[in-house]
Amino acid sequence: MLQDLLRRLSGKPEEGGALPAEDQRIAVAALLVIAAHVDHDYADAERAQIDRVLAERYGLSADAASRLRAQGEAAEAASNDMYKFTALIKAGVPHEERDGVLEALWRVVLADANREMHEEALMRRVTDLLGLDSRDSVEARRRAQSALNLG
Repeated sequence: MLQDLLRRLSGKPEEGGALPAEDQRIAVAALLVIAAHVDHDYADAERAQIDRVLAERYGLSADAASRLRAQGEAAEAASNDMYKFTALIKAGVPHEERDGVLEALWRVVLADANREMHEEALMRRVTDLLGLDSRDSVEARRRAQSALNLG
């Protein structure tokens, strides 16, 4: 699983090519980890939020979500290149499902209740790399704030 994804990271993703479900999950988990790291403080609240997002998004138990987060951490550490993950997601996740990925990212960014400029810059860049626009990001952020009871 993880090894297949890492091999795929070394090549160019095929546009419209289906990303195997397990690789898609790991790529999303890795992107969530990148979002949590961008402020140089990988807080417990962010780890917990990643686990919640993964559990909800994929219908996983708490243990399975934690294992998926760990795979995302390993993939992020092995690649350290968000562009590869966003390219894989863009190529393998249907356009209409990418706003859910963006919402998940916002939930992680907002989990520590401290938005800062690096997080804002990351979200703008990821929105573009996923082929979405600022309206999609605003709506995803609004849904994330609502899910986190932030207003």
